[in-house]
Formats: sequence, structure tokens, C-alpha cells
Amino acid sequence: MADVRYDPLGFQVRFTVTGDDVPTILELAPLLAARGRRRGVEISRFVASLGSGAGVPRTWTEARPLLRPVLRGGTPGSSLSRPVLPFLSEFVVIDGPDTMTYVGPEQPAMWGVKVNDVFAAARANLSGATLQGAATEPVVVRFVDDGDAYWTSHLLLEHWLGRLALQVGGTPVAFAPERGTLLVTADGSDHLRGLFAQAEEIYAKTSRPISPMAYASDADGLPVPYAAPPGHPLHHSVERAERVLAVEEYARQAARLAEADRPASETVAELLLIGSDEQGWRTRAIWERDEPALLPEADELQIGEEILPWAELAARLKPVAGMQPARWAAASWPPAGPRRA
Repeated sequence: MADVRYDPLGFQVRFTVTGDDVPTILELAPLLAARGRRRGVEISRFVASLGSGAGVPRTWTEARPLLRPVLRGGTPGSSLSRPVLPFLSEFVVIDGPDTMTYVGPEQPAMWGVKVNDVFAAARANLSGATLQGAATEPVVVRFVDDGDAYWTSHLLLEHWLGRLALQVGGTPVAFAPERGTLLVTADGSDHLRGLFAQAEEIYAKTSRPISPMAYASDADGLPVPYAAPPGHPLHHSVERAERVLAVEEYARQAARLAEADRPASETVAELLLIGSDEQGWRTRAIWERDEPALLPEADELQIGEEILPWAELAARLKPVAGMQPARWAAASWPPAGPRRA
């Protein structure tokens, strides 16, 4: 095996099997479920399975039934993905008994299929299960993943969330705070405000975070961020969840960039969460004006003691190619380029 690395943020071990071009990921958290002597047995079986030579199947026929879609934020390495929600992308993995291998961008051509075929096959392999019965009043339904259900990935299936309306007692709103938990309740219910707080708590504590945000279905049955415009009773809750996700994803990106071979003089600017439940929430990027920096997108930018709205500077900043989430290169203050009218 090559490129073996422990990822403390994801509580995973990542490595590349000899002959493969894409990483395999070992999720360590499930091993903690075992106790006492049973844990030793599980770990021994787990480690023994690594020598089985299982990696990326060589043919489409072998690979197709093993594909699964996963909803993730930034994932180290080069993997096949496409953006689907703010700060989140859809990846495809090979679902093995003990390991999960991300499909690489070159893999579809090696299998002789199109990229869209890979994503479609992965989604088709989800169970698409729905609940039985109907709720007489709004309730909270909690889907807990045993490692094989991929409940959070079900949000990617067209109209799947909407089909839970009878079971939750209204138009469904979902939270996917971590990879093993999906929370669904009805829009307008008394449960919704509490779920924002619960989702953020789970998101903050887990080693496998996805998002503290709430999601609903659009007219085409596709997932979209839950909307709560100014004046809506949950506006500040939605505002905070959106910005917590941005701060955390940019922090993870900064940690990866710190390990990369980048110019020492180029600062990866920090993103902060500013505000309160009473006044509202916003993000603030911090830039030392005399240092070249990679700026995260923010509501406002602090340059020394000066604080400016992002919109005043955006037209004079250069986006950095290939970065997800996006960053902008800033060489000096004031940045070169025309001011907005």
C-alpha cells in the first residue's frame, strides 16, 4: 500500500492499494462500536481484510453493483465528484465489506462508460426505501445508518425526500449533520427550530461531519437549502447554519493547503463567524494587507482595522483555479483592478 495517511478530522485511514490510482478509505469510527474482547476480534478481521487485494474492480460489470453515491464536503485527493449543494459535492465510492474506495476521475473511461453513467448507477443502487404508515401530527424521523444503508445519500434521489410527507406530517425538511444520521421533520412544525440546534451539535462533535444546514426539495424533487428569508422566524437559524458550514469547510481546506507545497509567503486567510441570534450572523475573512493571501468568500473582509463588505472588493479579486471551496488571490492592498460603480 502507498500514501498511507491518518486523517484526524475524518477519523479515517487513507491509502492506495497497489495497482489502484484512487484512494481507499477506512472508516475507524465503526470499530469503536465493539466492546471488550469483541473489539479485538473485529479489529483483527478488519486488518486481515486489507490483504485480500480488494480494490477498484477492473470491469464495469463488476463495479456497477458496488457503486454508491456519497454526500461530502472537501475530500483530500483527486476523486470523481460534482457539486450538488453549497460546500457539498456528490462523490462515488466502491462499497466493500470493510473499506470504501473513492472512484477516480479516470475510472469511467477505464470501465468504458460515461461519467454520468457512473453517477446514475451509484444512485440506482440505493434502496430508495420509504416509511410505512402516516403521522397524525408533525414528528421527527431519525434515520441511523448501520454502515450499509447510506441514508444521507438518499437526499440525492429525486423526489425521495418529498415522499416522506405522510410519515413526518407535512412538507419534509431534512438535516444530514454526519454520515450516519439523517433527521427529517415537517416544515412549519415546532420541532424544526430545535433540530437546527441539534444538527449543529451533532455536526460539531462528530468525526464524520456533513452539514448543519437544513434541506428541502425543489419543484424537480432535487435537494436545495431550506429557505428562510428576512422576516421568517427561522431566518437567523438558517443564516447561522449556512455560515457555520462555510467556516468549517474553509478550515478543513486550510488544513489541507498547509500540507501542500505552496509558497511560504502566501497566507491562507482565516474565516470567522461573527454575530448573534438577535442581530444575525455573517462571515468575516481576515487579511493582513501587506501579505499575499488566498481569501475565502465571506460577507465581509477585515484588512487591518478596516472592515469592508465583500461586494466592494469581489470585482478586484482573482479566483484561484481548481479550488473547492473557492478562494481568491489577493497580492497587496489595495488590490489592483477597477472599482465597482
